[in-house]
Amino acid sequence: MIYYSTINRQNKASLEQAVTKGLAPDGGLYMPEALPLFPKAFLRNISAMTLPELAYAVVSFALKGDVPADVLHDIVFDAFDFDIPLVKTSGGRYVLELFHGPTMAFKDVGTRFMARLLNYYRSCHPEWRDLNVLVPTSGDTGSAVANSFWQMPGVKVYVLFPRGAVGRIQKSQFATLGGNVTAIEVNGSFDDCKSLVEEAFMDTELNDSMRLTSAMSINYARIIPQMVYYFWAYAQLMRQQVDVSNLVFAVPCSNLGNLASGLMAWSMGLPVKRFVSVENQNNIFYNYVMTGEFKPKPTQYSIAPALDAGCPNNFGRIVEILGDHENVCRHIHAYSYDDNQIIDTIMHTYDDEGYLLDPHSAVAYRALNEDLQPGEIGVALATAHPAKLQHMMENIIEEPVPMPDQLTRFMGGELRVKKMSNGFTAFKRLLLSKM
Repeated sequence: MIYYSTINRQNKASLEQAVTKGLAPDGGLYMPEALPLFPKAFLRNISAMTLPELAYAVVSFALKGDVPADVLHDIVFDAFDFDIPLVKTSGGRYVLELFHGPTMAFKDVGTRFMARLLNYYRSCHPEWRDLNVLVPTSGDTGSAVANSFWQMPGVKVYVLFPRGAVGRIQKSQFATLGGNVTAIEVNGSFDDCKSLVEEAFMDTELNDSMRLTSAMSINYARIIPQMVYYFWAYAQLMRQQVDVSNLVFAVPCSNLGNLASGLMAWSMGLPVKRFVSVENQNNIFYNYVMTGEFKPKPTQYSIAPALDAGCPNNFGRIVEILGDHENVCRHIHAYSYDDNQIIDTIMHTYDDEGYLLDPHSAVAYRALNEDLQPGEIGVALATAHPAKLQHMMENIIEEPVPMPDQLTRFMGGELRVKKMSNGFTAFKRLLLSKM
């Protein structure tokens, strides 16, 4: 299949080029020229599949033979080797728990898939220099990427995070690893970290000297496997004999990658009545839906740090899939909540329903409560385990929040962090010094 840039459709690439480069040369995002449409018979039978089987069916169909079948099988089955439960709360809604992977965040699937796909491409090109993976993070992405690529030969990972904006638990998941993972604390915001990475891709000297790629959701390899979440929820509802004719998904949004994945699943034939996009006070996409104007703004820090993005990278993909503003509004209802509303949702859901939501999942659950209409089935995507923000969560519910083993194993390690001023010259110098 051919992939094109969202800025200039004449800039085209193969899947290998799209994944190994991350961004198109013009700074655009890669999109497939056409996505296949699943036959209805497939949708009728997916409830009989295991998660890895379903994931392989969806991903292989979407990629249309771009990766050898045996290679793709191993990649997908490895990426999806943990459970993704669909939980029905006492409030009558469903929560898809995406956080049961190695770092307890929904990004584990996408980064594991990407790491193994990139490793396959490296094996096809023994002449390649070291692959350098650049990733800005407000917490969850950095830990998922670092652990997915940790100790992978021929790969170096650089995790950029904003000073004072990442908690100890999340920081421990990437800054204690060492080896081929370098944690860089930037004196700036998350958007500053993103800008440094994007500028690196545009720098001719760096790209002539190093092979660079990104593990952000700008990389199409992060988008592909996340489509499976939506098919899996549908399959689980069918297995429970739930009427799926009016299905609504509520998605916590920052860079819009997960929402783009859902829309791609819908465009491949998954029956979804609408999507609900939910942000915190960094409500760039919400303002676009309300006004038709896309206006990035400086990031505001919140109690839901993974949603702290003032310039959503995947906006271009949303527009490519849905077209004009009117069509976006037809398929997406948008919501935005501040810290007080998020805290209120966590407290009331825990007190009234006995279900503990982390701040990112709480925005989706609240929006679903407000948006869902009679006769509709709603699924909120829960994107991180509450213990990732343990201290905050315990202050909110005034009860202990147990720490899962996946998180405990990082806490005893030594933090290894390089501090850096907010400037591309300093970042470029650091990268070149690591060659």
